[in-house]
Amino acid sequence: MRIDELYEETKEFQNYKIVAPAQFNTERIDKYLSTSIAYVTRSRVCKLIEMNYVEMNGSLVKRSSQKVHAGDFLSVKIPQMRRLRAEAEAIPLDIIYEDEHMLVINKPPGMVVHPAVGNRSGTLVNALANYCTSLSTVNGEYRPGIVHRLDKFTSGIIIAAKNDHIHNLLARKFEYRKIKKTYMALVWGDVKEKKAEIISNIARHKGDRKKYSVQKDGKYAETHYEVLEKFDFMSLVKIRIITGRTHQIRVHFSNMGHPVVGDMEYGGRNKKLKSLSPAHRKQAINILDSLNRQALHSFQIEFNHPHSEELTIIQAPLPADIEKILDILRKKSEDIKCEELENRHQISDIGHLKIEN
Repeated sequence: MRIDELYEETKEFQNYKIVAPAQFNTERIDKYLSTSIAYVTRSRVCKLIEMNYVEMNGSLVKRSSQKVHAGDFLSVKIPQMRRLRAEAEAIPLDIIYEDEHMLVINKPPGMVVHPAVGNRSGTLVNALANYCTSLSTVNGEYRPGIVHRLDKFTSGIIIAAKNDHIHNLLARKFEYRKIKKTYMALVWGDVKEKKAEIISNIARHKGDRKKYSVQKDGKYAETHYEVLEKFDFMSLVKIRIITGRTHQIRVHFSNMGHPVVGDMEYGGRNKKLKSLSPAHRKQAINILDSLNRQALHSFQIEFNHPHSEELTIIQAPLPADIEKILDILRKKSEDIKCEELENRHQISDIGHLKIEN
């Protein structure tokens, strides 16, 4: 867990005044300050320079590679950090299951799961802190109750534990793959195989640290899927993830040429439009205009209850935005079928007329 996920900067500063000694060998400023100020890393110094918090001889330092010489006078301002805590907020929750040990929420798209730098409020945890008098503390003050996560723009099922004992039991079930997670997704194109498995290793993208990609030296990832419906240029698939790697479904389907519809990070937004006919392109643009996220939904979770060990299956219905797209696609497909049927009847009628003549 990164330290910047747990703390945020305040408007209070610690000020440092440093003079390079007379017997000093020339050195980069980021390296020099990281060794001169306790608990400050070189990357932290680089950020301080970017924020105009570092001066040398009365002038702002613009580059972390700038050299420090003997006798140079440095002034550094370091923002003090404040630990993140989850503040209770009266945010509505769609609770689809609850007992004395745990609850299951149908998370809406666009909601962040827990507070972090840049997302102090409006998260699922803020809502849980307001709703529950007791939540597990295993993951600290800013993630009470949270056993697993969903991406911000993925909707659907997420479990929260009400005490540490249940949290640990659930975490163990996730670790040993005793919890079956099923997703629904709209993906681009005609997925040829009705049922298949995707097995490929996933690691953090080498060119973009916010993304992931298929790599030989990554972590093992396994995804099973079944095509439920096919449309002109999209497919509705049911997906079961065997492993739980970050962005696993999005990476796997993007890698096989069928990115999740609306996924901006993995080619599911506008990239596929160029390959469509003008009529299909117009329809796809209308669909994308009505969808401000990836069309991915955590639909079902199946496990033995951590307290009673009874088989528990919980479903979250598809959200309105995905249902709306499916209605459009189904209606269009039905219209095309009707048009084709009418054309066949017209051709048949013409054939009969010719015979009578």
